[in-house]
Amino acid sequence: MTTPQTRSSKAAPTKIVTTNTGRILRVSAADAEGSIAAATPAVPTAQPVVDPARRADVLFRKRRAEGQEMSAWWMIGAFLATSGLVIILLSGVPV
Repeated sequence: MTTPQTRSSKAAPTKIVTTNTGRILRVSAADAEGSIAAATPAVPTAQPVVDPARRADVLFRKRRAEGQEMSAWWMIGAFLATSGLVIILLSGVPV
């Protein structure tokens, strides 16, 4: 047997504020104007220019000039060579 949950219909009005750093704040509507002024800096700072090819999570990506891209056949050959090497090495392992 379950009991019905009672919720108060008089919830305080809230406003969601996002700061420049991406932090999400939930503030009451009365305090919203004051928190927005406090959360935003008076002078906007310049964001550094980020080259997508030089991001920290991209290890081996390089931008090459037009026509200087590596051929896809090198990757196919590297895959076949690596696969052949693994097969040769594993054929020496006794069962």
